[in-house]
Amino acid sequence: MKTIKQATKNETLEIKNALLERYSGAETELQYKDAYELLVAVSLSAQCTDKRVNLITPKLFEAYPTPKKLAVADIDDLKSIISSCSFFNNKASNLIKMAQRVMSVYSGSIPLDAKELITLAGVGQKTANVVLIEYVGANLMAVDTHVFRVSHRLGLSSDLTAIKSEETLSKIFKTDLNALHQAMVLFGRYICKAKNPLCDSECFLSELCKSKERFKI
Repeated sequence: MKTIKQATKNETLEIKNALLERYSGAETELQYKDAYELLVAVSLSAQCTDKRVNLITPKLFEAYPTPKKLAVADIDDLKSIISSCSFFNNKASNLIKMAQRVMSVYSGSIPLDAKELITLAGVGQKTANVVLIEYVGANLMAVDTHVFRVSHRLGLSSDLTAIKSEETLSKIFKTDLNALHQAMVLFGRYICKAKNPLCDSECFLSELCKSKERFKI
């Protein structure tokens, strides 16, 4: 990855305001009805598109509508349901273990606390933050591949890991982190794409972009 000039404080503020204005009221594209469904959907979305997850979850939630049902799921049946999702073997195992802990430790209720969430199988810091951002509007940043790419192209972060990028973005933005997370995801998904970004036709941040290699990050 090429070294890219860092955005100034004024540029960072411009980026923040532009993202908040463009994506006002943005929410996750994952479909869910409650905290349980959201946690399952976010867990499945790792290395998998939201579109694909939304095709999988209706049948999954019909078969296993609660943590109690999922905790005693037949793993082969669960694997069959989520087989079109990446890493479905590991995800099936983790989903069952997650549900078992939710039942045994949290009486069937999804804990809405980051430290508690990451004790669940398959739930890392990013997944926990995404759940809290979406479900309770927590002032947190979560860095997926889209946010990581966008933050580097705009010179907001030069960190080599998602966790470090999360720390940097949280520090420079400070407020509205939940809204900015959603905005950066959508911006990265539909405009500042990994391949063939829409730089000339649709990008409203092109004047602030720091990439020197025509977006080869």
